[in-house]
Amino acid sequence: MTDVDAVDTGTAPARRYVVLGVTAVVTLLGSLDAYVIVTLLNPITDELGIPLNHLERATAIVTAYLLGYVAAMPLLGQTADRFGPRRVLQWCLVVFALGSALTASAQSLPLLVAGRLVQGAAAGGLLPVTLALAGRLFRGRAKPVALGSVGAAQELGSVLGPLYGAGVAALIGWRGVFWVNIPLVLVAAVVARFTVPAEASPESGEPAGGRRTDLVGGLLLAVALALLVAALDNQDPQRSVLPSWGPPMLLGCAVVLALFVLWERRSQVRLIDTRRIRRRPFAAAMAISFCAGVALLVTLVDGELVAQSLLGESSVGGALLLMWFLTALPVGAVLGGLAGRRLGHPVVAGVGMAVAAGGYVLIAAWPPAALTAHVGPLPLVQTDLAIAGLGLGLVIAPTAGAVLDSTDPGQHTTASAAAVIARTVGMLVGVAALSAWGLHRFQTLTAHLDMPIPGTAGFGPAWSAYQHALHLALHTEYSDIFRATAVVCALGAVCALGLAGSASRDPAR
Repeated sequence: MTDVDAVDTGTAPARRYVVLGVTAVVTLLGSLDAYVIVTLLNPITDELGIPLNHLERATAIVTAYLLGYVAAMPLLGQTADRFGPRRVLQWCLVVFALGSALTASAQSLPLLVAGRLVQGAAAGGLLPVTLALAGRLFRGRAKPVALGSVGAAQELGSVLGPLYGAGVAALIGWRGVFWVNIPLVLVAAVVARFTVPAEASPESGEPAGGRRTDLVGGLLLAVALALLVAALDNQDPQRSVLPSWGPPMLLGCAVVLALFVLWERRSQVRLIDTRRIRRRPFAAAMAISFCAGVALLVTLVDGELVAQSLLGESSVGGALLLMWFLTALPVGAVLGGLAGRRLGHPVVAGVGMAVAAGGYVLIAAWPPAALTAHVGPLPLVQTDLAIAGLGLGLVIAPTAGAVLDSTDPGQHTTASAAAVIARTVGMLVGVAALSAWGLHRFQTLTAHLDMPIPGTAGFGPAWSAYQHALHLALHTEYSDIFRATAVVCALGAVCALGLAGSASRDPAR
C-alpha cells in the first residue's frame, strides 16, 4: 500500500487535508454545474428556438440532470465501496467531461437533454464518495469539521453557480460554460490520481474489488427513483397536484420498489446491508435529510415567488434576496462541523433544525411591507432568510457524520448516497405537496371573489379592492406554506433525538 493509500491509518495530517481539499473542489465543480442552468435557460431556449408559449419543454433540461443524479447515485456509491474512491471519482469526472461536451455541442433539445442526463449521472457519484472519504480520513473531533467543509463546498455551488454561469456566458456564450468544464474536470481527475486513496475501505477486512456489487438491486432502485422524480416533476401545479403522467409513474415506482425489497431480502449481496447498520440513528439521519430537503427547495421556489408577487421585486431582485439564504448555508455547514466537535450529532442537528423552524416562523409572519421593515439595524427579510439558511446549514455535518458512524466502513459511500437521495426526494416531495396545497388554499380564499368587468359603474374602486383581496390571499397562501415548512423542520428537530448513539461506532471517539 502506498503512502496515499494508507492515509486513513497514519498518513500525516497535512496529506489528509490535501486529499480533503481536492475532493471538496471536485464536489464544488459538480455543484456549480447543477446551478449554472438557472441563469442559462433563457439563452438556451432562444438559441434552440423554443417558443415562448412552450417554455415547459425547457424544464426537461433541469429534470434530466436530476434524474441522472438521483438514479445513478446508489449504484455509484456501492461501486466506490467496492473499487475505491479514486477509480470512481476518475470515472465520474471523465464521464462528466463527455456529458459536458455533448451538452455544449448539442444543436437540438433532445441532445441537450441527453447531455444533461449524462452530466447528472456522473455528478451523482461525486458528493457521496467525498463524504465517505472525509469520514475515512478524519476521526474523532476532526471528522465533523471535515464533513462540514465538504457540505460547505456543496452548498457554495448553489451560491456561486448562477453567478458563475452568468459571468462565463456573458464572455463566451452559454455553450462556453460547458466547454470550460472539460479542462477543469480533466485536471481534477489527474490531481485525484495522485492524491485520493486508491483502495476501498480497508477497515472492512476485504480487499479492494473483493466485494461484489448488487447490480440488480442498484438498477431496480435507480429505476424506482427515476420514476419518482418524473412523477413528481409537475410544471403546472395550478391544474393538479401531479402531472398527467404522475399517477401511473407512481404506481410503477411502487411496483419496482416492491421488487427491490424482494430482491434485497433474497440476494446474498445487498445494496445496503441493514444487518450491519445501527438502524435508529441511520433512519433518523434519513428523516432529517428528507426534512431539510423539503425546506430547501420550498425556500428556493416560493421565496422567489414571494419576492416577485408580494414584495414587488424583479427576478434579479428576488435572486439577490435568496442569496442571503444561500450564503448562510455553507456558513452554517462549517459552523455545524466545528460545533459537532464538542456537542455531538444530536445536539447540533437538533439545534440546526430548530433554528431553521424559527426562521420559517419569522418568514411566515412577514408583513405586506416586509421589504422596508427592520429588526433593529438589520433588514427583516434578509435576516430571516439568513436565519433559515444558517439552521439548515448546521444540519449538514452532523447528519453526514451520523450516517457514517452508524454504518460499517464497507458501506460508507452507499450510505452517504442514501442520505443525499433522501434530501433530494424531500425536495421533490416537499415542493410538490406544499405547492399543490398552497394553490388549493389560494383558490379557497379567492373562490368568492368576482372579477370586476371593465366599463361598469365603479370599476376603478372595485378593481382596486379585487387586487387587494388577491394580494391578501397570496400573502395568506405563502404564510401558510412557510408555517408548514416550519412544522417540517420542527419534526426534523425531533428526529435528531434518534441520532444518539451513532458515534459509538467510531473507534477513535
